[in-house]
Amino acid sequence: MDSTPNFTPHFLLLLLSLLIVSIPLTSSQSNATTTNPPPSPPSDSDLCNGVFVSYTHTKGSKIPPNDTTNQPYRFESVITVLNHGRDELKSWRVFVKFAHREILVSASNAVLSDGSSLPLSVENGTVFAGYPSSDLKSAIQTAGDVTQMQARVELVGTQFGVSPPNVPLPKNISLATDGWKCPKPTQKGKNVLQVCCTPDPNYDNTDIIDNKYLPRQDGDLTIMYDVVRSYSSNYMAQVTMENHSPLGRLDNWKLSFDWMRDEFIYTMKGAYPSIVDSSHCVDGPQAKYYQDLDFSNVLSCARRPTIIDLPPTKYNDSTFGLIPFCCRNGTILPLSMDPSKSSSAFQMQVYKMPPDLNISALSPPQNWRINGTLNPDYKCGPPVRVSPSQFADPSGLPSNKTAFASWQVVCNITQPKDASPRCCVSFSAYFNDSIVPCKTCACGCSNNKAARTCSATAPSLLLPQQALLVPFENRTELTLAWAYLKHRPVPNPMPCGDNCGVSINWHLATDYRGGWTARVTVFNWGETDFVDWFTAIQMKNAAPGFEKAYSFNATTLGINGENNTIFMEGLPGLNYLVGERDGENPLKNPRIPGKQQSVLSFTKKLTPGINVPGGDGFPRKVFFNGEECSLPTILPMRSSQHRIHISALLLVLPVLALLLLRA
Repeated sequence: MDSTPNFTPHFLLLLLSLLIVSIPLTSSQSNATTTNPPPSPPSDSDLCNGVFVSYTHTKGSKIPPNDTTNQPYRFESVITVLNHGRDELKSWRVFVKFAHREILVSASNAVLSDGSSLPLSVENGTVFAGYPSSDLKSAIQTAGDVTQMQARVELVGTQFGVSPPNVPLPKNISLATDGWKCPKPTQKGKNVLQVCCTPDPNYDNTDIIDNKYLPRQDGDLTIMYDVVRSYSSNYMAQVTMENHSPLGRLDNWKLSFDWMRDEFIYTMKGAYPSIVDSSHCVDGPQAKYYQDLDFSNVLSCARRPTIIDLPPTKYNDSTFGLIPFCCRNGTILPLSMDPSKSSSAFQMQVYKMPPDLNISALSPPQNWRINGTLNPDYKCGPPVRVSPSQFADPSGLPSNKTAFASWQVVCNITQPKDASPRCCVSFSAYFNDSIVPCKTCACGCSNNKAARTCSATAPSLLLPQQALLVPFENRTELTLAWAYLKHRPVPNPMPCGDNCGVSINWHLATDYRGGWTARVTVFNWGETDFVDWFTAIQMKNAAPGFEKAYSFNATTLGINGENNTIFMEGLPGLNYLVGERDGENPLKNPRIPGKQQSVLSFTKKLTPGINVPGGDGFPRKVFFNGEECSLPTILPMRSSQHRIHISALLLVLPVLALLLLRA
């Protein structure tokens, strides 16, 4: 009899189920019954419904020289700008308030918005502008593509006094783009400063959102960079400078900028490089790529060329001229003076380099700067893409031709730190026979104290009327004689001169019941002649009473809502202020300055209660060709001994005349 057990299918199935139940649970099975870990909290940037800006210090190290009191350190940092808003962020700019005397050496994906080149001291803070990409799209537009929503700027520079492991964080960071508000930033850990900026509800940004381009901005001077023709390897650009300041002007303007992608200038019309040189191309990648190009015809291969205007004789030249508003010797006048001369333009043919060899690959130069002789200083922002400019059709048809692409650069008049004026003012009055001269070193003095034989800190000495026409170096005997006559002490060493190329004397001539008069004299002590010169006088209370100027063309101007400025220029035929010239006998007589003079009359009907001799009859600001001049810190004093002073002056006039002839 067979003893093998008979396992029916039902029995086998029951046995298998018992075995499965008896198998111990694995660790993965046991964990399945536990609670899942909580999700990580969202980052600070994810909680920002605006633009998130952060500054992260990544690395720092000590660098030579060794200095226990002023040790320099290298720093490396990253600025991140992330658009978490609903709309595209146009032309982003970020302000960083550095706090440790930083010197910025390099910055990726950005330029300085004031047009400065690196390296640069940024201890007072600076504004970064995106380059080459200046716009940040939103998550809605890109389905959350961070590469199109974010800009990352890597900084390298030098700071002083903060040794590792301490971190030299800035005092403040904020979004500097118009239409945004930023709270005080917060510090995250030791090395991060961050802030979430939100749209300003009071700012009208409909033009930015609805249009493809940013609206054009106002400024003292605007520069348009218009690409009027474009090819795969080169393009033709027209540069137009327009003056919008009522008191700003430029003489012999010089325009400079930085090429960022190895471009070079092949030809120009309406202007010219100050230095024609193609050596940088011959020695660089340009000659290797354009092997069939004759580089002897290239005008400029400089990374930062300087452009100058052409003389009027080149206006009708078929090679160099025939550009509207060109060829004016670099003169750009205010609109209030002559609208037809308030702009300047030129064209240039620009060659590009790989990888920008297609018709739409266009990149304007950066770091624009413009200046002139005896003119205001300008700070220029980065180029901003705007709607294409329109020009009259050259064929003469009644239609406009649109530029291929346009960028706008906005420049505003600024006063650089520690900059000296280039003109000064002296005061005099009918009730005092002394002139209050220009201040000592009004336009600067030599920094070489060892070679200086005069005092840069001693106040200037009062002068007799005759001294106004005498150069400073020939005034010593007159000044000493006048101080002796007036019983005034003379410092040793004597004060230095004003060192100004242009000086203006404001003389209060009369004051009577119904009005008063003043005499303005403009002196040119330099060798440069000024064509189409102008001067502007800002009064505190007296400007509404201005009637006329007898030898100048004068009118009142309203600036910033205040009608307190008298604008004066030479009459037709008298608009030329010549430079200093030799006297009749150069061996005996001092040089004679160029001079223009006029009397101004005022009425008191519109200015009741005005105190003419007490200060209202003297200007509070004076400008020459747009440059603000240095003013004295004191006014002529009314003296009860006025008649005695005049009598004494009459007695001493022969002595002063003799001294003048001997000078």
